[in-house]
Amino acid sequence: MRKPQIDYTAVFRALPGMVALLTPDLVYADANDDFVRLAGRTREQLLGRYIFDVFPENPNDPAAAGRQETETSMLRTVATGERDTMALLRYDIEDPDRPGHWQEHFWSPVNAPVLGPDGEVALIVHRVEEVTELIRAFGGPGDDSRARVLEAELYTRARELQEVNERLRRAHAHEREVALALQAAMLPAPGPTGEHAAAVRYRPAIGALNVCGDWYDLADLPGGNLAVAVGDVVGHGLAAACVMGQLRSALSAACRVTDGPGQALEALGLYARSVDGAESTTVVTTFIDWAERTVTYSSAGHPPPALLHPDGTVRFLDEATDPPLAARPEHLARPEARTSFTEGATLVLYTDGLVERRTEDIDTGLDRLADSLARHRKDDPEQLADALLADLLPATGNTDDTALIVIRL
Repeated sequence: MRKPQIDYTAVFRALPGMVALLTPDLVYADANDDFVRLAGRTREQLLGRYIFDVFPENPNDPAAAGRQETETSMLRTVATGERDTMALLRYDIEDPDRPGHWQEHFWSPVNAPVLGPDGEVALIVHRVEEVTELIRAFGGPGDDSRARVLEAELYTRARELQEVNERLRRAHAHEREVALALQAAMLPAPGPTGEHAAAVRYRPAIGALNVCGDWYDLADLPGGNLAVAVGDVVGHGLAAACVMGQLRSALSAACRVTDGPGQALEALGLYARSVDGAESTTVVTTFIDWAERTVTYSSAGHPPPALLHPDGTVRFLDEATDPPLAARPEHLARPEARTSFTEGATLVLYTDGLVERRTEDIDTGLDRLADSLARHRKDDPEQLADALLADLLPATGNTDDTALIVIRL
């Protein structure tokens, strides 16, 4: 059976209900037939014009706030790339046949983003449902007083809900700012690593509270060697940031007093049992021996480190993987493995935000990482870290926070 050819312009025009497309500057790009008919404006009066020039706010109503709320919602959609459902809104419309005469209307609007090839918001889908007659119908014929009471009650409750939502947004934004400040304080730039250049990066999730669970660490070892680790706490916000700080400090200390990464993670796992919120944390740690040119590693349920050889081949260090911290009821020794490297190789540790996507198998993300590493193998660590983030994080913004460390061996 042949696949039918779909004229999406015709589909859009025939959509039931009022739907318009606006640019990020809030200029009408198109409108469906119902929008044109019910708004009482021709297509020529809409297209290419600023929304509030076509539909100005009622100047006779000093309490009118419809324009501000609509504009805020639309600009929020542009900034976040997320759908924004507005509360019930009163927005009066000027009668096109009687200039200066304003008709009372109530609307239920939704603004949704349309993303362009670059991942940025290219258009806003503005869908509005007029509920004026529905509100007035509650009173029935001849009962205007009751209709007005119900109308006022419904409108008041909708405004209260909108105010609650705004307070929640502000509270979440404040918690995010505090959590990110705490994250920055606990994840400083790496200290001196001798002749071995290193770069670290932390990218919080965009427009979300699931930040501050990821960390990285570099710890000096006896003999001038180096321990490098990354980890990911389950959870988000301030609680995850606090747990992250405890685990990072404990692992840094354990690396300095144990004989290898397996023992260090074993000690960390025992400590994690006493820390609320530390369960199921994933972490990988590596011990770099400069003289022997070896990397010894152990992983607690974490994505494998990548070893980039000078010729562009990539090996994932996945031969010593165990369950996450405190995920197993009994205490067992953690495994570790060792691999050699040549001068000029690069070790890359990262958290799952760099490679995992909900709609993909993890191997797809690892293949993407290996390809990016091979293409940028001649870059220094700072350049390579930036290239990996540019290549691997979604153009629409990462939905999970990401920690990354790159060190030239």
